[in-house]
Formats: sequence, structure tokens, C-alpha cells
Amino acid sequence: MNEAQWIIFGVAIDPTPIFLTFKVALVTTIVLLTIGIPMAWWMARMQSRWKVFLEAVVALPLVLPPTVLGFYMLILMNPEGSVATALRVFGHDGQLTFTFAGLVVASAFYSLPFAVQPLMHAFEQVPQDLIDAAKTMRAKTLDWFYNIVLPLSRRGLLTAATLAFAHTVGEFGVVLMVGGNIPGETRMVSIAIFDHVETLEYAQAHVLSTLMLIFSFSVLFLVYALNRRFAVKVG
Repeated sequence: MNEAQWIIFGVAIDPTPIFLTFKVALVTTIVLLTIGIPMAWWMARMQSRWKVFLEAVVALPLVLPPTVLGFYMLILMNPEGSVATALRVFGHDGQLTFTFAGLVVASAFYSLPFAVQPLMHAFEQVPQDLIDAAKTMRAKTLDWFYNIVLPLSRRGLLTAATLAFAHTVGEFGVVLMVGGNIPGETRMVSIAIFDHVETLEYAQAHVLSTLMLIFSFSVLFLVYALNRRFAVKVG
């Protein structure tokens, strides 16, 4: 038996897909918060009629089949494509498909609405009067955003981070199309479950599926508990 394997419920499980999945989810969540906060703030304050169009674009991964998004991401990140060519200018080898970086990029696109939408709704609830008052006191943009907007939006921030992380953990179609199924490199938990089912290793599939079920329920429980707690505080 491989010493690297874990024994869970009496079944030997390779932990590598679990570690990789959580690593991809963590990096993706950081990326999404980095780009999602300014994007959500801009959209929340936007008065243009194009706002509806942008909201639809951001929400597209919610209804678009993962394989469709994965296919176009695969085309976009083609080693001979424009994106790869641009990356080579900055010293990158241009290889994104079937790599960890490619998994993060694809996951960020697919989980974008789970980060942007909660943030946008939270930012829309921030009273404009408080921001205007801070501006009259000559507070700089980063000052009032950090000291007023973010604290008042902490409920949306926590929800966005939690949902983005959890959604990335559960991805299948997009990561399979972009990352493939390379053991130790791009095989995530969802793909490992699929492999076990295909090879009739139902015991391993049951264990991994049970872990995913427990994780998913825990995430939802945490989100609802936090929302309830903040709602009570506001009330």
C-alpha cells in the first residue's frame, strides 16, 4: 500500500486530489476577491443602462454549461493563441492548459458570479451619506473605502469568499476541459470521483463523495449562520 494514502472509513484514499483541490480553491478565492471587490463596487455604483448587460455577463456561468465555458477557455488559452503569445512577452512559457495556473484562471471565470454578486449587493446597501460625509472631511478614496465601505460590507465579503471557495471545490466540467486528468498535477476531487466510478471503485467514490457532501453542507450552514448573525446585529 502507498504510504501516502489515507485510510478513511476503512478505505485507502489518495489525498493528492484533496490537497490540489483546496489549493486551487484558495488561490482562486484570493484572485476573485482581488478583482471582484473593485468590479463589484464599480457595478454597484454604476448608473448606466449598460449595468444590466454587465450583470448578465457576470452571471452567465450560473446558467452556461460548464463544458461550454471550458471549451472556450481551452481555445482562449491555446499555447498558440494570442493569450499565450502575450504571456511570452513577459517571460512566461505561454502554457496554461493542463497546468495549475490554467485551473486557477478557468476556476476564476467559472466562480466569478459567486464572488461578485454578494459583494455588489452588499455595496449597494452602503449609505451614500456616509461616503459623502467622509469626502467632505477630505478622506482619501482608500481611507473611506477601507474604513467605511468594507466594514459595512463584511457580510457580503464573507459570503463571497465562502461561496467562491466552495464552488471551486465542486467544479468538474470546466477543470476537466482545461486541466485534463493528470495525476498529481490537475486531478481534482470531482475528477477523482469520476475516475473511481469509471473503474468500479465504488468504495473510494463513496468516501470522496461523502467528504464533499459534508464539506458542502458545512459551507452552506456557515453562510446561513453568518447571515443570520449579521442580520440580528443590524436589527
